[in-house]
Amino acid sequence: MAFENTEVKIPRRILNTLITSLSAGVVPRIGAPYIAIGREEELGSLLDNLDDVADGGAACRFLIGRYGSGKSFLIQLIRGRALERGFICADADLSPERRLSGGNGAGLATYKELMINMASKASPDGGALPTILSRHYAKLQYELAEEGILPDSELFELKLKNKVMTMLSELECDVGGFDFARILGEYYTAMIRDDSEKKSACLRWLRGEFSNKTEANAALGFRVGCVIDDDNWYGFIKLFASLSVKLGYLGFIVFIDECVNLYKIPNRISREANYEKLLAIFNDTLQGKAKNLGVIFGGTPQFLEDTRRGLFSYDALKSRLQDSKYAAAHGYQNLSSPVIRLRTLSGAELLALVKRLTNLYAMRDGTEPLVTDSEIEQFVNMARSRAGADEMLTPREIIRDYLSFLNVLHDNKDAKFSELLKNARFIASDGGDDSDDGSGDEPPSAPTGGGTVSLFDIDI
Repeated sequence: MAFENTEVKIPRRILNTLITSLSAGVVPRIGAPYIAIGREEELGSLLDNLDDVADGGAACRFLIGRYGSGKSFLIQLIRGRALERGFICADADLSPERRLSGGNGAGLATYKELMINMASKASPDGGALPTILSRHYAKLQYELAEEGILPDSELFELKLKNKVMTMLSELECDVGGFDFARILGEYYTAMIRDDSEKKSACLRWLRGEFSNKTEANAALGFRVGCVIDDDNWYGFIKLFASLSVKLGYLGFIVFIDECVNLYKIPNRISREANYEKLLAIFNDTLQGKAKNLGVIFGGTPQFLEDTRRGLFSYDALKSRLQDSKYAAAHGYQNLSSPVIRLRTLSGAELLALVKRLTNLYAMRDGTEPLVTDSEIEQFVNMARSRAGADEMLTPREIIRDYLSFLNVLHDNKDAKFSELLKNARFIASDGGDDSDDGSGDEPPSAPTGGGTVSLFDIDI
C-alpha cells in the first residue's frame, strides 16, 4: 500500500509528538493539520470569522459536541490557521480554578492562562507577549534609522516615545486604557534604557500578576489607577485586540475550551455570574463594541442545552443561542448561527482518518505500513458495527483504539492482524454523556476518563 502525500516531509519530532498525544487521547498543539479529516464546512465558517475580525469586526462562536467529538482538535486547527494568517492567539481551558467570573481570583486565573498561552506566528508555543513587543520595538528602531535617527542619538529616546504615545493615544479612551497605554509606554522606555527590572514589572502588570495597586506601585515605581482583576480582565482582552492591530497583526483570537466546567458549578448564583460574563462577551462582539477580536468557546451539548444548569437555563442566552426552528426541523446545519454543532464523522471520513494514521505511523518508523487497505476497512467496519456507533462513535475513540492496535502489531512481531481482530471483544461505551439524573443544584458527576472507554479489548 502506497503512502499518501509521500512528497510531504513531516519532521520526526512532530510525528512523535502527534502520535504520542493521539495515543493518549490528547489533542496535539502541533501537527493537527496532518490528521485533519472532515470538518471542512465547520472550518470554513470559522475562517470566515477570521476575515471579519481582520476587517475590524468581532466574532463569538460556540463549538458544541460530545466528549471526543473533535472540539479541541478543531480549536487547535483554527488556532494554527489564525497564527499563519498573522493573528495573535491565546487559549485556556476552564476548570474549577479557572472561570469567567468568581471569587478567589477564578476569573483572573483564566486571564493569566490566556497570557501564558498568548502566541504569534514567531512564537507559536506561547509566551509571546515579550516577543511581540520586542519585534515592534525593532520595527520602530528601523523606522527611526530610516529618518536618520540612530539609537545612540540624543533624539532617539524622545522620538521613539513620541511614536509610541501617538500609537497608544487611541487606547486611552477605553476603560482601563490610560493605565494600559502608560504601562506599555514605560515598557518601551525601559527597553530603550535596558532596564530589565522595569520591563519585568510592566510585563507582570500586563499579565495580571499584581494582587493590588499597592504592590503594583511599589514594583513599577509610579502610581497606577488599577490592576487587572476578576472584574475587569475582559476589558483588557479588548485592549489587547486593539493593540494587536497597531502592532501590525490582524487581530486577537481567544479560545476558551472545557466550558462544561461552568455547567458543573454547584452554586446557582456563582454559575449565573459566569453566564452574565459570557453574555457580556457575546453582546460586545456582536454589537460592535469590540474590534478585531474573536472569541471561540468549546463545550458539550449539556453545557449548552440543560435547562437547569446549562446556558439554556439563562433566558438571555437561550434566546440568542437556540437552534433555528427551520434548520432543526429538517436536521440541517446552520453554520451561520453562533453555535456550531459538530456532526458525527461519516464512515468514509473515519476510513480516511484511519488510513492517514496508518501512513503517519509508518512514516515515523520509516517502514512500510503495518496493515493493508483491506485490513483498515475491516477495522473501521468492526468499530462501526457496535450498537449505536452511528450516533456514539467519536474520533477520539477510534484514534486511540487504532493506534493501540498498531502499537500491538509493532511491538509483537508475531502478532497477526486477523487474529487480533478476531479475538477483539467489544466493551460498551458511555458515549461521554455528562448529564445526570439528580435534582437540585448539585454538580453533575464528571465523566470517567474524558467520557470514553475503549471500543474493544484485545486478547493476545
